[in-house]
Amino acid sequence: MDTQALMAFLAVVETGSFSEAAHRLHLTQPAISKRIRSLENQVNARLFDRVGREVLLTEAGRALIPSAERIAQEIREARQIVGNLAHNVGGRLSMAISHHIGLYRLPATLKSFISSHADVELDLHFLESERAYQSVINRDIELAFVTLPNHLDKVLVGELIWHDSLVFVVGKDHMLARKKSVRLNELCYANALLPELETFTYQIVKALFDQHKLPLRTSLPINFLETIKVMVSVGFGWSVLPRTMVDDSLVILEVENVALSRKLGYIRHRNRTLSNAAQAFLTELDRNLAKT
Repeated sequence: MDTQALMAFLAVVETGSFSEAAHRLHLTQPAISKRIRSLENQVNARLFDRVGREVLLTEAGRALIPSAERIAQEIREARQIVGNLAHNVGGRLSMAISHHIGLYRLPATLKSFISSHADVELDLHFLESERAYQSVINRDIELAFVTLPNHLDKVLVGELIWHDSLVFVVGKDHMLARKKSVRLNELCYANALLPELETFTYQIVKALFDQHKLPLRTSLPINFLETIKVMVSVGFGWSVLPRTMVDDSLVILEVENVALSRKLGYIRHRNRTLSNAAQAFLTELDRNLAKT
């Protein structure tokens, strides 16, 4: 099967347009059309229908997507392996970074890496840890900097980099802000602002309350910790946030006999060889960590 035709097929699928696919692949639109016709002849099925200005996948087209994506990924990885032999640091580096790590842990490394490795095309995705986790399993992403779960999928390798201390916080005008310390059961009667149920951070807090057989009273989940911080600061309830986020808009609650933390680091696919660019990024990270 013609791999160039497969790449054209995926470009049309992703852009929804023959002309946009041509622009992405630096080809003319007739060249894209020719490659799609060639692929349709090879699989003996029509892959797209044109309805007005829309390009719609046929049933055969939808069925072809998983195989085409797998072949495209294997081609990229083959190029990476060969490129690694030349010890060149270049090409495309696809990374997922959780919003918190991107804001508080990686800016210095990203800045120095971009400055010293101009030949690397950084393909950054700012994702929740749970989505990034799945993207690495699917081999869509080479490295992901995330909150590490308690149990990694067997196809993943994880590396712990930071212990992230978590603290209970309220706004300055909250009824609990004036207390020197509180008991965990006192928080059951106040509203909690926490991320969604599937997030690792929520699961840490929920496990603590379950351990003490206490209910957890939560309102509408908010996925961005920065948004939670603002909502807590204006009095919407209490939350659990990384200590690195706390400023004078918040009051830390000392909860008796409770100490929470989470593990931050990176994950990669066990069966995927790291590119020279990925290895260079991890080396740059080590340099920056040594300075702190």
